[in-house]
Amino acid sequence: MDDYEREVETERRMKDEFMARHPESPFVAEHVYGFSGLRYFPFSRQFRVVARLERLSEPAEAFLRTNRDGQAAMRHVGNLVFELRGRPLRLKVYHAGEGVGGSVFVPFRDLTSGRESYGPGRYLTLELNEEDVYDLDFNRAFNPYCAYTDAFECGFPPAENDLPVPVRAGEKVWSAERNPRTPSSVVLSLRPRRLPARRPGPTPTGRRPVRARRPRARTGGRSAPR
Repeated sequence: MDDYEREVETERRMKDEFMARHPESPFVAEHVYGFSGLRYFPFSRQFRVVARLERLSEPAEAFLRTNRDGQAAMRHVGNLVFELRGRPLRLKVYHAGEGVGGSVFVPFRDLTSGRESYGPGRYLTLELNEEDVYDLDFNRAFNPYCAYTDAFECGFPPAENDLPVPVRAGEKVWSAERNPRTPSSVVLSLRPRRLPARRPGPTPTGRRPVRARRPRARTGGRSAPR
């Protein structure tokens, strides 16, 4: 095990401690019993790649569907271009608005989604830099809080972020009972039931909740500020 792999393993142990004890943990806050550590794919260097961000000339307003069938307002800042297992791929990159600084997040699905990993998708986070070249490490992919309890509202990846390859790296699904196959599956599963009061899930940086909005008619688009 080299220094980088030890760093990832240390992060995972610290996250388990947070999930088990911290009052802001979804397991603690929502009294989700049976936590014994998050589940991960084995660490794999083939899922750590160099990616280049092709920025939009102006960030564009975007809305991600949520598990409550609402919409989370985002800014689409550009697209990551990279190769994984010999295939050229792209992922849309989003900024969650004020309060998260230069942190952006990348929601994605892949061929493990709904089976080995959480069906509605997983997240990666990055810190923007001037060179727009990034260490894209799927070993650090993680689940949104709605993977553990229905008390949180989470944004789902757009269809363009469905990767046509299996990504057996990062966090696995928490439990087979909480693994809808697709984003639409989780929306439909929540509709017939009386839901608890809505609680916004944290952004991937953990610094500010994403505000969710219901769909509304729009007369025209506008560019969001940088």
